[in-house]
Amino acid sequence: MIGCRKELIARGATLGMAVALALATACSKAPPPLDAAKLREFASDYAVAWGSQDPAQVAACFAPKGSLKINNAEPAIGREAIAAKAKQYMTDFPDLAVKMDELSLFEGDIVFHWTLTGRNSGPGGTGKAVRISGSEEWTLGPDGLIATSKGSYDEAEYRRQLQVGVARSR
Repeated sequence: MIGCRKELIARGATLGMAVALALATACSKAPPPLDAAKLREFASDYAVAWGSQDPAQVAACFAPKGSLKINNAEPAIGREAIAAKAKQYMTDFPDLAVKMDELSLFEGDIVFHWTLTGRNSGPGGTGKAVRISGSEEWTLGPDGLIATSKGSYDEAEYRRQLQVGVARSR
């Protein structure tokens, strides 16, 4: 897996130019001219980065001073803090996988929908399997990387699963 930063460089400036145009037209009612295919590829790479067990790959998807806010927690600001947050999840879930469920693009808004799966078998873990879905609202910077991500998921359901595991399907 190539990190998000290297992936963007490999794709050339197309996404960055599209994002710059999107930011320039952010105040208009018309949807920005994002390259949806490249944005979906970036989002897919982001999901893979979360399952890579390499926190730097997650951080590379963010602008140098980007931020990641999860539910009501204080945001992680900057790549070092974002990598630390990713490492926390990767340590708690050594088999962590994140799947992109959908990427919504509507009038300039970007929402990344995901499902996290893994067993809480890291140090002090419960050993229970977790499957939780959530979303992140993204604002991209002129470099085409995530400037802000506001994530949310059902914390009560997550805590329940940590104690009893994933509900079995019938």
